[in-house]
Amino acid sequence: MEHAAPTYPTRARRMLITIPSMIASTMVAVDITIANVALPHMQASLSASQEQVLWVLTSYLVAGAIATPLSGWLAGRVGRKLVMLVSVGGFTVASALCGLSTDLTMIVLARFMQGACGAALVPLSQAILLDINPPEEHAKAMTIFALGSMAGPIIGPTLGGWLTDALSWRWVFFINVPFGILSFAGMWLFLVRRSSREQTRFDMFGFVTLSIALTALQLILDRGEHLDWWDSREIQLYTVILLIAGWLTGVHMATARNTFIRPELFRDRNFAVGSVFSIMIGIVAFATLPLIVVMTQSLLGYSALHAGMVGLPRAIGTLVAMLMVTRLIALIDVRVVILSGLAIMGLSMLMYSHIDLYVDERALLGIGFVQGFGSGLIFVPLSVVVFTTLSPALRNEGAAMYALTRNIGNAIGISLLNVQFVRDIAASRATLVQGLRPDNPAVIYARPDLDFGSVDSLARLNAEVVRQATMVGNVASYHFVFVLTLALMPLVLLIRVRKERVDVSALPIGE
Repeated sequence: MEHAAPTYPTRARRMLITIPSMIASTMVAVDITIANVALPHMQASLSASQEQVLWVLTSYLVAGAIATPLSGWLAGRVGRKLVMLVSVGGFTVASALCGLSTDLTMIVLARFMQGACGAALVPLSQAILLDINPPEEHAKAMTIFALGSMAGPIIGPTLGGWLTDALSWRWVFFINVPFGILSFAGMWLFLVRRSSREQTRFDMFGFVTLSIALTALQLILDRGEHLDWWDSREIQLYTVILLIAGWLTGVHMATARNTFIRPELFRDRNFAVGSVFSIMIGIVAFATLPLIVVMTQSLLGYSALHAGMVGLPRAIGTLVAMLMVTRLIALIDVRVVILSGLAIMGLSMLMYSHIDLYVDERALLGIGFVQGFGSGLIFVPLSVVVFTTLSPALRNEGAAMYALTRNIGNAIGISLLNVQFVRDIAASRATLVQGLRPDNPAVIYARPDLDFGSVDSLARLNAEVVRQATMVGNVASYHFVFVLTLALMPLVLLIRVRKERVDVSALPIGE
């Protein structure tokens, strides 16, 4: 029996579906980082300690980790349109509640709701763009999707800083409300509610064990730095829970039927390799952005707006690469394009590792463009390759798991770089302090008027040592990411490319 050729919306209707979907996914991507810069202001306004106010970030990330894998099953069971409408509506209401919060408990609960509701918006937006576009348009669709996903971590800190300084920290959340309403209206009017539903049972055991494992992992990554990692009993407890829940999830997935995570996803080699790749890309591409933003503001003295403007070429480089990549993957082996992107991104990290406290602003602009260009050459080809060979029936779950791996990689990367950063600062400071003696000719030559008996002079000297050591920590972290990027390159060879390359017009598209 022959299958009828799939039908797709008109180009105009596709655009009307794409716009609200991308507004929703971009809001979520921005909210991952936008609240970071407003934390000190929240702490003062809500009368919270530094330890307590961190739960504003942790609650959002934990809720997102739990709800992301659930979004695929829900979309298959009750329909994508309903899940998207409930998610964007809940996210908008939660954003308003965050802005209206009068105490810590209220904002933590509202952030948890915000993270839970927003979890479905990124993966399901990706699945929607894949479904409404014919296969030959998938590269362009993934370009649009990647622009929204990558814009969030880039503009989030700058936008949050500007809103906090110009208005108040509450507008970091209120800004979502008009965009959320616009997105909800667009989805209500233009998304099609499909008639068929998957009547699969809900695997409660698999969901619970996976949720516990992801929650424990997120708590370890988010709180480890503040609790001195495994010297803390709390982190030790989270680690034991992670190991037990992870083992139960793996055994259940391998031995039971109709599990929450479908093993068929990882039998597709491109999806399995792409998921590992997604975790690593989260480390080498996204985890460096907070480090760069903090460096430009705390060490180079840039304002939040100035730091955002310096980061603008990164976004421009990404846009230029994505405009080129749709044509490149039609002409060149997609693995060559990904390898080129990794090489260029690695080059940008090598360039960052050679800057100092007196770096020229033009150099930062150029390096940012190179970094963005390399990133743009990776994300679109990787997304297209991952979903080219994956069955359309697995697309909802696949998009959810793929988004989850990227988020996990980002969280792991930020924690890993923070550990590396702190250790490099401590080692550099210890080395610098050893030479600061009254009998050192270099000190006498550089600071002939330095009075070692003056508390004020020693305080200024210590501040300069910390400043220099912190810069050393930054460049060492950039060099570490450069090496990690090079180590990632051989993984590209495991990607399977069909003879017809990425344009597989014969593939059916699910509703």
